[in-house]
Amino acid sequence: QFGTILSLNKTTGKPQPWAVVRFCAQTTRMVYAPKPEGAPYFLSMEGFKVELSRYSVIEDKNPREIVLLRGRGCAWKRCRFCDYHLDASQDEEANLILNREALSHVTGRYGRLEVINSGSFAELHPSTLAEVDRVCQERGIRDLHVESHWLFRKTIPALREHFAKLGVTLHVKIGVETFDADYRERILDKGIDETDPAAIAAPFDECCLLFGLSGQSVEGMKRDVETGLAHFHRVCINVMVPNTTPILPDLEVRAAFVREVYPLYKDNPRVDILLENTDFGVGEKL
Repeated sequence: QFGTILSLNKTTGKPQPWAVVRFCAQTTRMVYAPKPEGAPYFLSMEGFKVELSRYSVIEDKNPREIVLLRGRGCAWKRCRFCDYHLDASQDEEANLILNREALSHVTGRYGRLEVINSGSFAELHPSTLAEVDRVCQERGIRDLHVESHWLFRKTIPALREHFAKLGVTLHVKIGVETFDADYRERILDKGIDETDPAAIAAPFDECCLLFGLSGQSVEGMKRDVETGLAHFHRVCINVMVPNTTPILPDLEVRAAFVREVYPLYKDNPRVDILLENTDFGVGEKL
């Protein structure tokens, strides 16, 4: 469905249409964006309910199946750019039914599965975690990719040991967004109380970076990618898209990324690049 975001015109003091968006818990896709002067005050959002795709197959780099599961949300929930935590429910029975349905599509075709959710893998209910175990065993999954916030880093060794007993290698991804610690914490509020990239990488295998934001530069983005490749097995680059948060994409930075950074890494087998946050095939159904 489509809705209208109203903004407050500082000159007239009256609400006015700011953008028409396609809006849901997982992503907000801007269709028209005539931004009036003095616009960024969200006053109302209407008509937002879009079905989410929860299973897909990534055929390109690192071929794998991927599922988007639902839990109770994200314990941190303070990242200023992120609204993924809206894809959540406190009804664990409903979550289990939904997650079983998503997992039922896994075939094991590549022996590799990625599980994402609106939070950390360790936050999923034990009933859902048991379903992941079952699917890994029944479908011959040998490699399992999951995500975790820095807060849950101490849960990772036990998770690795658990899956190793099932014959599954666990690959854990952290959303670092940038290795510029000041920008990461002052602007993005990521909640990573460590500045050394090697120390951040130690518990993890892969990292996510976020580009297309005001204040970022071409050299800084290149430096982030090279730092990620130096300390992690894989790097996933996300490019900011409009959503329900006050953090907006910077179109000039995005264009600079596409023009000067994207060509350097688009064919690198260790780098995934999502110009849209649904490029893996899960999230909003278009």
